[in-house]
Amino acid sequence: MTDNAQNAPARKPAGKGGRNLELPEHLKAYKGVWVFIEHDRGHVHSVSWELLGEARKLADTLGSKVAGVLLGGPDEDLDRFAKEACTYGADLCYIVRDPVLKGYRNEPFTKGLTDLVNKYQPEIVLLGATTMGRDLAGSVATTLATGLTADCTELRIDPASKALAATRPTFGGSLLCTIMTLAYRPQMATVRPRVMAMPRADASRSGEVIEDSLGMVETSIVTKLLDFIPDASTNRINLPYADVIVAGGKGLKNPENFRLCFELARVLGGEVGATRPVVQSGWVEAERQVGQTGKTVRPKLYIAAGISGAIQHRVGMESADVIVAINTDANAPIFDFAHIGIVGNAMQVLPALTQAFAEHLKARAPKAA
Repeated sequence: MTDNAQNAPARKPAGKGGRNLELPEHLKAYKGVWVFIEHDRGHVHSVSWELLGEARKLADTLGSKVAGVLLGGPDEDLDRFAKEACTYGADLCYIVRDPVLKGYRNEPFTKGLTDLVNKYQPEIVLLGATTMGRDLAGSVATTLATGLTADCTELRIDPASKALAATRPTFGGSLLCTIMTLAYRPQMATVRPRVMAMPRADASRSGEVIEDSLGMVETSIVTKLLDFIPDASTNRINLPYADVIVAGGKGLKNPENFRLCFELARVLGGEVGATRPVVQSGWVEAERQVGQTGKTVRPKLYIAAGISGAIQHRVGMESADVIVAINTDANAPIFDFAHIGIVGNAMQVLPALTQAFAEHLKARAPKAA
């Protein structure tokens, strides 16, 4: 599928059927894979490192380089972030320092990233599908008049066209669609946190740093950053980075039975997840939703109780190391990709697991002298 409604402007590539695998001559100068390094208050968002690992694979296939892009204020530790980016796979980093880049605002960040793209001409630009990344990606793609594929679950290089083949859920999550931007550069995509695996840092790697300027004054920026007020509930529920998740679906029948998930998660030291219907019914908070319209998770253990396994939920948890499914329906889709399947009543299985794990942990606890 080529870019159309989502990837403006809708110019048709030359050739029969609207598809031409030969890249237009003026776009052949675009080389390299870029990752926008998102940072805030001294910390880099881990999705940036996850994307660098993916960018490394794409660049190796294309025989090109990986670059990190850092925008920030003069007093921010951008050099440290650049060094860390190289350990995760970057060959070089572009840095733009300017007082107006202290704290994210769309207008100066859009100009900063757009100017860099126009000057150095990367083939691919990747951003995290975070609040900041989604806002920035859309405005940069519009400014550059190129294609953008959002919330991707897979990135690869198409062997025939050498274009970025970006796969994402579509039609309400019922299908997976692969989109290629054939006639425009750069090719842009956003990926949600935890969709891609975290690469291993290699402390022996280093890279070049290229500094650039912004040339923008505060008085020309409409939006003003007045203050930062942290969300008191931030990280209260941290599903994307939990090692163990016990998730429940509508197969648990009612909110009282759903408490069985909390009891097992407490024994295992894990978090509780849920499907969209459970959240919509008000059984748990929206922060616990796993799936296409919720969180993407990558735990070591994912226990799915009373969950059918529709693709909308699957895209949010299928990267778990071990998936244990509990369902009364032996033909439920979740058994097609679960590592361990238990055909049974979750209201009976969950308490049995809770008791078994509690006894096991108690037996392993050190004895008092």
